[in-house]
Parts: sequence; C-alpha cells; structure tokens
Amino acid sequence: MAPVNIAAQSIKDMTTARAELSFNVETVRDYLFAGRTNWKTHKKIEDMLKSDPAFDRSQRNFIGRVDAYKRALAITKRLIELRRVHGWSKQETDQAAFILSEVLPIALHDAAFEPVFLGQASSAMMSEYWDLVSNKGIQGCYLQTELGHGSNVACLETTATYIPEAHDGGSADWGKQATHGIVQAKLILPGGENVGPHLFLVQLRSLEDHATLPGISIGDVGPKACGGLAALDNGYARFHRVRIPRTNMFSKFAEVTEDGRYIQPQNPKHSFSGMMYIRASMVTSGGWTIARAITIAIRYTTVRRQGECDEHGLERQVIQYSSTYYRLLPILSRAYVFIALGRQTIKQFTTVTERSERGDFTKLSEIHAILCGLKALVTNTVVRDLETARRALGGHGYSAFAGIGRLYADYLPTVTYEGDNFVLDGQVVRSAVKSYQAFFSTPTSPLGAHSSYIRLLKGNNPKPVMETALWQNSNSIVHLLEWRAALVLNEFVQTLDNLDANANQRLSKAVTDAFIAVKIGEMIAGLVLLPRREGNVIRALYHLYLLTTAEDALVDLFSTGLLQQSGDRELRLAIKHHCLQLLPDAIGLTDAFSFSDWALDSALGVSDGRVYEEIWRRAQFEPLNQLGNTPGYYESLRPMLQEGQKLAKRVRSRL
Repeated sequence: MAPVNIAAQSIKDMTTARAELSFNVETVRDYLFAGRTNWKTHKKIEDMLKSDPAFDRSQRNFIGRVDAYKRALAITKRLIELRRVHGWSKQETDQAAFILSEVLPIALHDAAFEPVFLGQASSAMMSEYWDLVSNKGIQGCYLQTELGHGSNVACLETTATYIPEAHDGGSADWGKQATHGIVQAKLILPGGENVGPHLFLVQLRSLEDHATLPGISIGDVGPKACGGLAALDNGYARFHRVRIPRTNMFSKFAEVTEDGRYIQPQNPKHSFSGMMYIRASMVTSGGWTIARAITIAIRYTTVRRQGECDEHGLERQVIQYSSTYYRLLPILSRAYVFIALGRQTIKQFTTVTERSERGDFTKLSEIHAILCGLKALVTNTVVRDLETARRALGGHGYSAFAGIGRLYADYLPTVTYEGDNFVLDGQVVRSAVKSYQAFFSTPTSPLGAHSSYIRLLKGNNPKPVMETALWQNSNSIVHLLEWRAALVLNEFVQTLDNLDANANQRLSKAVTDAFIAVKIGEMIAGLVLLPRREGNVIRALYHLYLLTTAEDALVDLFSTGLLQQSGDRELRLAIKHHCLQLLPDAIGLTDAFSFSDWALDSALGVSDGRVYEEIWRRAQFEPLNQLGNTPGYYESLRPMLQEGQKLAKRVRSRL
C-alpha cells in the first residue's frame, strides 16, 4: 500500500467535510450576524483591514512587551484614522476592533470611560468634555481597585473631600497612555460626612507633553500571568492632595451644590451603569471568543488523523472519536447560544437604562442580578472551553501558532475583573432570596424574567418525570432546569442557618442556567422564521446546549429528586445522539462564523486544511531559526558539552 500524502489528504478531508453539509452556510452566517447587511459591513471592514500593513500579524508572536505595546498604539492610531477617513459609526468602529481581535490600550477608554460619560456625566460635563472623549483627544481609564479593596466598593480608602471655599475636591489614595481617569472615591462633605463612593474625573497627564501632573504617581503594574494582555498598560496611580473642580464629579444623578449640600440619587444602582454595560457586552464577546477557538479545534481535528486505520490504510479523523466530538460539539453549541443571548441581553439592558433615565427603576435590580449571573457563568464557561479546545489539538495546541493559547491568556482575567465571579454569585443569590420571600409574603408580588421559576413552588405543580423521549423535547428540559432552580432555592432558604460552603455557587448557577434555558426556549420558537434546514441545525445546537447543561446539573437533579436512578444514562445517550447528528455539519457551522484565515490567525485553523504547511511556514519566522549559531553556545553550552565529554572519557579509561 502506497504511503499517504498527508498534505493532500488534509485538503481532501476539508473539501469532503464541506461537500456533506445539510444546510446553507450563508443563511446561518446571516443569522449569527443578525442580518446580511451586518455581515456585508463586517466583510467590507475586514477587507479594508487585512490589506493595510498597519495590521500585519506575521511578527506578533515573536516580540516582547514594549514592542507589543508600541505596535498596539500604532494599530490604535491607524484605526482612529480609518474611522475619520471613512466616517465609521461607533458600531462600525467596534466591528473593526472585533475583527482585529487585538489587545489595544484604548480598550478601557471604549469599554468603560466613554460609557460612564454617556451614562453618568451631567450636561455641563458632557458639553465640556464629550467632543474630546469621543474623538480620543483625551484618553481615559477607570480607577477603582486598590491594594486593599476591589469588589468591596463601600470600603474603598480613596477619598474626595469637597472644600466649598475652593469649589474643588480633594485627594485619592493608569499606566502609560491615559490622560484622564475616572476615579471611584468616597465623597466627604464639608462637615466630614461620608456619603459613599462616587465617580470623579481626574486629569492625570499634561495634554502638551504627556507629563504626569503634580501630586500624582503613575506606572504600569508589570507583566500579567501567562503573558496575557501584554499590550495593555494596566497601571497604578497614587494621589496626594490633588485638587479637581466640583464640576468634575459625575453628577447626572447625584451632586454636591456649591454650598456643600448633597443631592442624592433616586436609585443608588445608577452608579453601576457603566459596569453593568460592560457585563452585558461580555456575553456576546464570550460567545465570539469561543467561536474562534472552536473553529480552530474543529478544523484541525477534521484534518488530523491518528490511531485506528480503515480499509484504505487511512488513520481515523480525530474528530470522529467520541472523546473528541463529545468535548468539542457542546462548545460549538455554547458559542451559538452566547452570541444570540448576548444580543438579547444588550437590548434588554438598553431598554432598562432608557426607562431608568425617565425615572422608572422597576427593572433595574432585576437586570443587575441577570448581568451578575450571566457574567459569572459565561466567563467561567469560556475559560474552561478555551482550554478544552486547546487540549483537543494535542501537542500542537501548545504552540503559539495554534492561536488558542493567546485567546486563553487574554481572556483569563475576565473571571475576576468587572466583579469577581464568586462575589457576583452572592449578588445573584441575594436577588433570588429576596424574590422568594416577596413572592410568599405578598401574593400579588410579580415575578420577573430572572425569577419566574419560583412560580413552580406555589400550588400543586407536579414535578417533571424525565423519560427517554422527553430528553428529545427542548421544552421538557427547560421545565426541568426551572424546577431545579426552584428546588435548590427552596432548600437554600430552608437551610439559611446552616448552609454548606458551596451553596452560593450552586444556587447562582442553577438560577442562571434556568434563565438561559428559558431564553433558549424562546430562541428555538423564533427559528420558525428561518428556512427548515437551517432552523433544524441551529435547533439541534440549542438542544445540545440544554442537554449538556442538564448533564452538568446531575448532582442537583438527583439530590432534589428530579431524576431517578439510570436517568443519567438516557441523558448521556441523548447527548451522543445529538453530537452524531451535528457532526457532519460541524465544519459548516464553524464556517458560518465567517472567520477568514487572516482574522483567525491560526496555523491549525486554516480554512483549506493545509495545517502542516502553515505550521512549517510560520516556524521559519522564529528568531532562533534566523541565527547561524546557537545563542549562548560559547558562553554556556560548549563548556557543558566539553566537561561532560571529559568526564565520560575518564570513566571509560577506568574500565
């Protein structure tokens, strides 16, 4: 039997996978992008970016942190130039940043600085600063975490003291780019009263030469774990008796008058609107992050052959092994769910924000709890899925050329920034307990979308009995996950005096899983608008998400009596069935994400399957391979080799 040409076989395997699809990729692509118009905009911007030398990626795996920062500044500058030249809207600019998928120092300005201005700046502050902010004439950061405090905002030690006679404020106890910072500090009134944390705009550097202003010490905090976010200048700042005008307090909802009187906000959660916006956007961004990873993993395992041989002498495609598709296809389902769910979440947040600005705060607490739960669940899930996808690549997955390692390192801190996930679990739990108590103490108390599952605890609602056929019914699984949340909450409330150590995490996840399940039920119902084949394949993905969520909840399902002995086997067989159903369409479902080879930037995720040629090509850029000699040979390696050879010669001479 003639030896297999691996390169030719890889191309053939990828071509065959695309030829066997059961649906139209373009239709699903348009669904993911919420319409063909959005995709056309995406494609137009990408074509512009990848032809621009400013966005070249060939060397980014080989440069150090200083060069990475300088490269990121150059990219930022070019992006801003393109925005002005082409008249891009904010959405188009955001799309360009999304396509690039680069860590840029301007990220916090766009994600936090601008939204806080829009959400909390007074009309006077907007008049003075917004043109500068929106045109990047000043560039900002967000200063909250202290050496001693982070999530516990109420205990921050930074203070801002109002001095009426000076009409300005007092002191506070990033890195390299920001000219201004939004500082979270305790507001101290003239009489010494502490009215809690508020936001203040502080100029950090001169707009003439970028020099740090008097009374302020600023620097970079240093390299991050795993080399992540290398181009981002996360920094420290120390303030000593820095004066700012009274009007630099973000006072759309709360303010201090010239004579020192404090006007409090109608709802204190207004101050969290910036952070809530970031959490809302993290659902969709998490989905697109694992979309990149799963595209790489599914493409590579489709062309990678290992192990058992068939009658033609070909080793088996790695993705055909149950241990591979069982790991990867659920990740694919989560990418689809998070992308669609994230769009809904941002719309819901925007609606609630608009209502709040009109004085209607009835939904503010609920959206806060929803975003806390989603942020914790999505980021925990994405971190886990990125590593699972990387390991599915085998040894090549550890190469920087694979592309997933970089995604993992850059995404890893999301589980602790914008609220530590364990702390956010507590927020979800408090909201759930409050809704539970209100529901049972006040019969007319309405249940929101985040707490509707509590209805199951009142009346004679029968618990679901999960039989084999019911695992094929999405509504049955949604109902099951709602029951799980209700019973876990009921047990939590009944045992408040003696909770187990992990009670908050279990309840938070149960509540958020139920919320997502209900949303998936609604998304499935909406698939009737798609053609039958495309609707069916997305429905199968959504159903797989529900099945794997139930599998992850097995401990709760057994402990609450919702599942009987051997019920887990039927569930796992249903997961296998759906994986096998989706397997022939896996390549097409990743193609629908519309990542070009340039955008994906992965040797193992190239669309034509030429993975081995691409790994070889990239390895030639390695600086070590450009040197004629081994660096350090004369100083270290040669003496070691010579000494070892001498010792070996002595040993042999004694024999």
